[in-house]
Amino acid sequence: MSIQLNGSTRLYFVVGHPIQQVKSPEGVTLELISKGLNAIVPPADVHPDHFPEFVNNTKNMLNTDGLIVTVPHKITALQCCDQVTERAKFIGAVNTIRRCEAGWEGDMLDGTGMVQAIKLKNIQLENKRAILAGAGGAGKAIAYELLLAGVAELAIFDVDAQRQQQLVDHLNALGKGKIVAHDNDPTGFDVIVNATPMGMNGDPSAAFQLDKLTDTMSVADVVTKPEKTPFVTQALALGCTAVTGTDMFIQVRDLMVNFLLENERSGGVNDAA
Repeated sequence: MSIQLNGSTRLYFVVGHPIQQVKSPEGVTLELISKGLNAIVPPADVHPDHFPEFVNNTKNMLNTDGLIVTVPHKITALQCCDQVTERAKFIGAVNTIRRCEAGWEGDMLDGTGMVQAIKLKNIQLENKRAILAGAGGAGKAIAYELLLAGVAELAIFDVDAQRQQQLVDHLNALGKGKIVAHDNDPTGFDVIVNATPMGMNGDPSAAFQLDKLTDTMSVADVVTKPEKTPFVTQALALGCTAVTGTDMFIQVRDLMVNFLLENERSGGVNDAA
């Protein structure tokens, strides 16, 4: 499987700040090639101050068919789209953008990918108590999907108390499960999920109190580099079932590729979701 690079190559940028930790350039490029496309996924390190301009410029770059959005741009990306799915609208964030008749259409697939990865590890969610660290774009998406998966209680922790409470209030509008603001003590919870950058790129810290983890818990982490963060390392040492950021990435990658190519497979663009 070889990468082509010529005048017919289609571009799907992955954009974030920083960008060194992302797996999408290689992983999504290979997945697109496996589906018969002449396409690449170049990384773009774009400061938040210039992100809206970047999105607009790539829309005018006619050989760019989509964008993959990572931290810290997922919430800002929603406002940069011409239309978004109902899921992305509720979550208030976007991680995948494709061309449509209106311009750019966005969806948020982090939560779906994480829940799929959790279920593939045979971790039960229905009627369980879950705690989630991080009320940013990925955290919102994962919280939304955990509730749709049937958790009985979802506790939200974020260092920004205002953002934490805003997410709790917003999720209560779904009318699913008990949703509470909480600290970073995972005691008493069944499923512990990190949706913060803590532990990324050698950061020795963790979002949760690691000494409160027990072997009865299941854990999940969004961080892909390193695959074994301090959080995951501690959980594995205790014998917990652990979902790594790489496990999640594989599921999100497939969802992103399906979303990016859906219009092409259908022979045209879809109506607004």
